[in-house]
Amino acid sequence: QVQLVESGGGLVQAGGSLRLSCRASGGTFSTYAMGWFRQTPGKEREFVGAIRWDVGVYYADSVKGRFTISRDNAKSTLYLQMNSLKPEDTAVYYCARGRNAYIAYGQISSYEYWGQGTQVTVFS
Repeated sequence: QVQLVESGGGLVQAGGSLRLSCRASGGTFSTYAMGWFRQTPGKEREFVGAIRWDVGVYYADSVKGRFTISRDNAKSTLYLQMNSLKPEDTAVYYCARGRNAYIAYGQISSYEYWGQGTQVTVFS
């Protein structure tokens, strides 16, 4: 059974940075697309970004230029470096593993396994 465990969330002042990690276990990591989503109360889960098995990356317009996704296949770990954080980035952040190598990266239904989420709170 695939398990994804996020870490690195916390409380940060606007303009600051955080780095989220997502450790995968129980299945193949390197050949699947991986994604980051976020969700605030009362809203739908929102695409943040994704990375292909060949490290091609995609970002939501709202985070482009501020967030960077990377992966370390040797460690089965996905990262999300978040810089220049804004209060509107406050959310629970989830990592997810795609159903295969090539997917519709922005669609929730493209992902098969999800982590439990980690809270990111940005205060002004």
